[in-house]
Amino acid sequence: MLRSTLYLCLIASLLLLPACGGASETKTPEPAATPDAAAPAPTANPHVGTWTLNVAKSSYSPGPAPKSQTLKIDAWGEDGLTYVADGVGGDDKPTHSEFQAKFDGKDYEFKGNPDGDMLSYKQIDPNTLEATVKLKGAPVITANIVVSADGKTRTVTQTGKNAAGKDLKITSVYEKQ
Repeated sequence: MLRSTLYLCLIASLLLLPACGGASETKTPEPAATPDAAAPAPTANPHVGTWTLNVAKSSYSPGPAPKSQTLKIDAWGEDGLTYVADGVGGDDKPTHSEFQAKFDGKDYEFKGNPDGDMLSYKQIDPNTLEATVKLKGAPVITANIVVSADGKTRTVTQTGKNAAGKDLKITSVYEKQ
């Protein structure tokens, strides 16, 4: 409120002072006040960043759990994410998957996921996303993705069926790097 009042006073003085002085009199305006350093910065997407899987805090059914995984998530415009995951599977083979999706509920290609070939996102709130993974056009997995209030943990809870048709219940806990 105080900052708004200062700006209004500054604008009024710039507009009114030249009219008050004589034709030969020149006034130099005072420099504008610097923005308040405590003003909040725009909120960044809490999902963006590099995340490392904490295997000990995660659960995989059916298993085996991956031995490691790192997610690199970048903003894609104001309403989407670019996702790249690299790791080592439970079979000691390297894994890689990626997608780029908006929060619009439309299907986007999901490369490298053995359980699905398309993904759609919906944003529930700034920290919560809902994803649907499809395989050959049929929904197979629903995922709830939540970033903790402190921004340090990203939990992905998946339910559905894997590519082999087995029931799937996975909770993956990631820590921000």
